[in-house]
Amino acid sequence: MVDAVLRAVEQYSMLSAGDSVIVALSGGADSVSLLHVLISIKEKYNLNIYAAHLNHMLRGDEAERDERFCKILCEKYSVPLYVRKRDIRALAKQRGASEELCGRDERYAFFSELSSELNAKVATAHTASDNAETLLFNLARGSSVTGAKGIPPKRGNIIRPLIFCTRADIERYCRVNFLDYVTDSTNLSDNYTRNKIRHNVIPALKELNPSFELAALRFCRSAALADDYIGKSALSLIKRARCGGGYSAYTLASADPAVLNAALELLCKQQADFTAEARHIALLRGILKSGGAVDLGKSGAVCKQGILRFSKKDIKPMPYNISFSGSFEFEYNGVHVKVELDNSNNESKDFSFRTRRGGDRFTFPKRNVTKPLRKALNEQKIPSELRDSLLVMCRGETVLWCEGLGYSQQGEALRKSNNLKVIISKRGDNNA
Repeated sequence: MVDAVLRAVEQYSMLSAGDSVIVALSGGADSVSLLHVLISIKEKYNLNIYAAHLNHMLRGDEAERDERFCKILCEKYSVPLYVRKRDIRALAKQRGASEELCGRDERYAFFSELSSELNAKVATAHTASDNAETLLFNLARGSSVTGAKGIPPKRGNIIRPLIFCTRADIERYCRVNFLDYVTDSTNLSDNYTRNKIRHNVIPALKELNPSFELAALRFCRSAALADDYIGKSALSLIKRARCGGGYSAYTLASADPAVLNAALELLCKQQADFTAEARHIALLRGILKSGGAVDLGKSGAVCKQGILRFSKKDIKPMPYNISFSGSFEFEYNGVHVKVELDNSNNESKDFSFRTRRGGDRFTFPKRNVTKPLRKALNEQKIPSELRDSLLVMCRGETVLWCEGLGYSQQGEALRKSNNLKVIISKRGDNNA
């Protein structure tokens, strides 16, 4: 098994000479084996080894037993151990999340803090068997190619040296090296989805192929390569499609279906902070061809006049009393605004930012024509779904500048006389 660990370490560049490594230690066979293996190759890489144990407080005396076991084990190996207790059941209830998800979040938060404190990598004991279970779990949920990647051998500062080892390898390693470990009683029950896969599905597949777990690992590596390529192509597509405060429906719809799906998933995440499912992607592909709108939780996607745009539903109007003196910066609705004004004559106290309201009028500087702001925005083809969130800079009731339109005649005069500059970023094309 040590050879399999070394192969994983070298193939994925998991360790370098002089690294510090924190072993995620539960006390189970996998993590105990991981700690033992890393200690055995410690001299080869000149490693500094630590361990971390999170007591989830879910299994009463059994959880306390696991913590005691980890302390005794680390004392035996002279490995510094960091322990944290978290009431996962209470936290899960408070957050409205499952205990499994809450426990995972707390573990990785703990590991991340230690990693920063110790300037160390984090080694988790995920195996090829865990990877096979994850793959089947994702497939059962209808995952995309991304889910078919399984468990990555390396992600940031997290490494998984046991990824080429099966659960049978772990058990054999423990027997040969006389390693004691504890058993989580919940792993014996079929009340959890993963346990059903482990106890029922995997054995059936291993009847077809005794090396199923390693075959699954090879499949996941192929899926990872394909997903990486599609992801890069999707980013390139998004860049090509960017236009007019949105994305060209024609450019998007003309792309390869796999790349288009990945691009739409990315856009939902980036523009709407929304994790799209297959049904959302299908709806988005539909409106690229025929126009329309798609509900994305707190945001929405609209395709009009050949442009796909994303907008928030619950945008709060900019308070009218945001005034300023001299130069300043602020954030609003995902937009960074920087304002510069020569205030040597102390004239800036009447200036403010807000969103549009009834009665606003805008004077075009070159045409010397004044129109209701609503009509001015319509004339410039500013999408209707964006208009209520656009920023307006005023002096009293006079509109000096409007996001998407730029400076009014009065604002242009101030730009020249008082060096007024309004610079916005992150909304792409609406810069003044």
